[in-house]
Amino acid sequence: MAKLSLHGIVPPVVTPLTHNMQVDVASLRRVVRHLIDGGVHGLFILGSSSEVEFLDETRRATVIQTVVDEAAGRVPVIAGVIDTATDRSVQHARQARELGADGLVLTAPFYTRTAQSEIIDHFCYVRDAVDLPLIAYDIPSRVNIKLERETLLSLYKRKAIVGLKDSSGDDANMRMVMRDFAQHPDFAILTGSEITVDYALLGGAHGAVPGLANVDPAGYVRLYDAAKNGDWDAARAEQQRLIELFEIEFQGVPITGSNASGIGGFKTAMQMMGLISHRHMNRPNAVLSDAQARKVRAIVEKSGLPTVVVPQRSQVSHL
Repeated sequence: MAKLSLHGIVPPVVTPLTHNMQVDVASLRRVVRHLIDGGVHGLFILGSSSEVEFLDETRRATVIQTVVDEAAGRVPVIAGVIDTATDRSVQHARQARELGADGLVLTAPFYTRTAQSEIIDHFCYVRDAVDLPLIAYDIPSRVNIKLERETLLSLYKRKAIVGLKDSSGDDANMRMVMRDFAQHPDFAILTGSEITVDYALLGGAHGAVPGLANVDPAGYVRLYDAAKNGDWDAARAEQQRLIELFEIEFQGVPITGSNASGIGGFKTAMQMMGLISHRHMNRPNAVLSDAQARKVRAIVEKSGLPTVVVPQRSQVSHL
């Protein structure tokens, strides 16, 4: 299997959309430049923050092509190949390899009910089909099953996975996983949390995949650098500032669902910063209202990030 050095801040890149629900390529290129200029160490596309579950094969290909081209080898690009069944994930993996992705990210299948032994087979089938580094993605809130510690160890011993993105929210279990792999420095463990990155790094994590880094990549890079330098006071202070910025994720609740509020909060902030043209969400997820967007703006401005004037929702057309 090809090598992949995964560490540091690896944002799960959002997918900007046009009015007709296609990938906004120009905005996506601006986002990639914003992230790389912010000092990130890699890019994760086609995950939860990318709204991968809504994207068909054509739009997935557009995302991969655009990000790989704009990154131009400056940082590794890892692509989610997440789907309901193994054969579909294999097709996504082959597409990602052909379009230049450096690695793949895979969850357990969702909707279908699977045992841990079947999940192991799922990962091994994808690994055998496409010779790219494969990162396990533990996110039981989305796929309704957890990647057990024994499953991760089994996959590692079979050379099926080279790392873990832990978005389980189970910090105690993640700490045990870090202990399990303490003697295997070639296995990268990254937290998917926005608000406990300092804790994870202190416990031995190799980095983080925070959705909020779409908005403030430089802040997360400062946090990571402070932690690597052993300046835990600075790391904690930066984490606290980012926790306050993370409030943008909750401004849509309870009017919208958590997906539209969370990712919609990121998109709204990014539109206000001039990074993307529209804050559209994939249907049926709702777009934040003008009143909710004003709350997001206040939080962003309080954090010290720059903003620009954007049209109100009532002043733009929607399908």
